[in-house]
Amino acid sequence: MGRGVLLPHARRLMPLLRPTGFSTSASVASTREPLHVCVVGSGPAGFYTAEKMLKGHEGAQVDIIDRLPTPFGLVRSGVAPDHPETKIVVNQFSRVAANARCSFFGNVTLGSDVSLSELRKTYDVVVLAYGAESDRSFGIPGEDLRGIHSAREFVWWYNGHPDMCNLAPDLKNTDSAVVLGQGNVALDVARILLRCTTELASTDIAGYALDALRSSTIRKVFLVGRRGPVQAACTAKELREILGLKNVHVCIKEADLVTSPADKEEMRNSRIKRRVHELLSKAATVHQEKSNDDRKELHFVFFRKPTRFLPSEDGTTVGAVELEKTLLKDDGITGKQVAVGTGEFEDLKCGLVLKSIGYKSLPIEGLPFDKYRGVVPNLRGRILSNESETATVEAGLYVVGWLKRGPTGIVATNLHCAEETVASILEDEKKGVLVASSDSKRQGRRGLLEILEQKNTRYVPFHDWEKIDSKEKTAGQLKNKPREKITAWDELLKAAKEG
Repeated sequence: MGRGVLLPHARRLMPLLRPTGFSTSASVASTREPLHVCVVGSGPAGFYTAEKMLKGHEGAQVDIIDRLPTPFGLVRSGVAPDHPETKIVVNQFSRVAANARCSFFGNVTLGSDVSLSELRKTYDVVVLAYGAESDRSFGIPGEDLRGIHSAREFVWWYNGHPDMCNLAPDLKNTDSAVVLGQGNVALDVARILLRCTTELASTDIAGYALDALRSSTIRKVFLVGRRGPVQAACTAKELREILGLKNVHVCIKEADLVTSPADKEEMRNSRIKRRVHELLSKAATVHQEKSNDDRKELHFVFFRKPTRFLPSEDGTTVGAVELEKTLLKDDGITGKQVAVGTGEFEDLKCGLVLKSIGYKSLPIEGLPFDKYRGVVPNLRGRILSNESETATVEAGLYVVGWLKRGPTGIVATNLHCAEETVASILEDEKKGVLVASSDSKRQGRRGLLEILEQKNTRYVPFHDWEKIDSKEKTAGQLKNKPREKITAWDELLKAAKEG
């Protein structure tokens, strides 16, 4: 992945250690010693953390590292291409990166290019913000059949993430796709499959994905949830958008919309749940009579859970999903309604399955990790040695974002999450918890540069990302798009090197 080519060290070192071209008025020299901070992950959680640290501590020097050569995490690779307004936040993040006390190191992988232990010895503060780069699984038979992908993989594919540019989901040999899950990501992937490609052509969707969607034979998408419409995990905004797609017939069984006393109680306590149910009820009425035109179909399937994936005739590709009918029962502990199988089964034929049941964070060596919840045990962002009552705080080590709270919330959720973690850092710094002994003074950025040089790691600074950015935007202009994304690792690194 482009390792082993080292840029001339002297040329890189000077602008990072002595930034030029910036006003010094925003970072008046402090009488305190510099606070060396490393943020691992350049998504919203990472950039919000960097921003709050720079504002909250005038002596903070913040370095952001990311395994990708491109910054902004899920804003670039997770937000749907037809949601450009959500991506405007990159302008704010770019201003953070332009701060004289902030540096970006792309193409640097935690665990191979630099270890957590090395970072802790080099920085006063290490904040882990690398999010969730894996997926939950059902653990049911047939899950390894071809044609079954996680929603994350599919989202990364159409967004041009270099890890998924070769995914090549088969959209040409079936007319039906099943999306397992009814959250916002599930609605995103269903919408991309159903939306008119003429509308997608003016977005920053990856070129190869647009070509594949143009030749797609998929006419029906089934959104399957194990519970009912009241428990659907999507927001009203996302639901309203997919219900309003042009030339798409929405199919909802009115019987599924009948509410129990428990459902009504849930809706009384949640405006979002109430609004989602209202939108689905209205859609069921409006689209009751199916016309004979050539419209695509969106089916909401409630009270069903997958029990196994069935192969097609070739024995290697998915041909159907076996679903068990469910009903809702009180869990007897929290009062929450849970889906319970009824023992009745049915098969839903399809040639593509997208599993949208949650992203999952991954542990790294030397990091306490709760494998069940998929998060790092923490107290207001301070990483704890374990989940027990006798757990101790890992001095100088913090967490933010999905790795801290689980894969929930929207982009803005990370702002409040970062504020909490940074408040903990500043409290600890004030108490003297972060002060290194005189014989182990931490080097910060200079130390990181030495580590990367020793390991012959070619990193991508922010000004080299700007070369990628410029090249993508220029290519996009030729196609009336915001950008034409560069999607291969080697091409990204080549674009970063060219000046």
